[in-house]
Amino acid sequence: MRRHLYLVGGFVSLGLGALGAILPLLPTVPFMILAAFCFARSSPRMEAKLLDHPHLGPHIRRWRESGAISRRGKKAALAAFAFSIVLALLFSPWPWWLVPVAAALIGGRWIWTRPEA
Repeated sequence: MRRHLYLVGGFVSLGLGALGAILPLLPTVPFMILAAFCFARSSPRMEAKLLDHPHLGPHIRRWRESGAISRRGKKAALAAFAFSIVLALLFSPWPWWLVPVAAALIGGRWIWTRPEA
């Protein structure tokens, strides 16, 4: 039963990551890392496909080996957080804009403190 749940989680994460490749504010690599995690526990063949992917594989391997995020990835994430803050400030009434602003600041700080590869 657990294996099937991980398999479903892997495919859901894979689908969200694929959407992230198209939609500007939805991240791709974190969902692919989660998909690799789920596939490692359910489908070694699917995990191998992700690890062998020419664009996603290096990011997944770096994260697994040292928790590292590339500088380019950090800049992209922080730009998305900044854009989210601007949207929250423009379209959310007080005090509700504090929630996305706080989440972006906390998430951005965490991402920036990860090692670089």
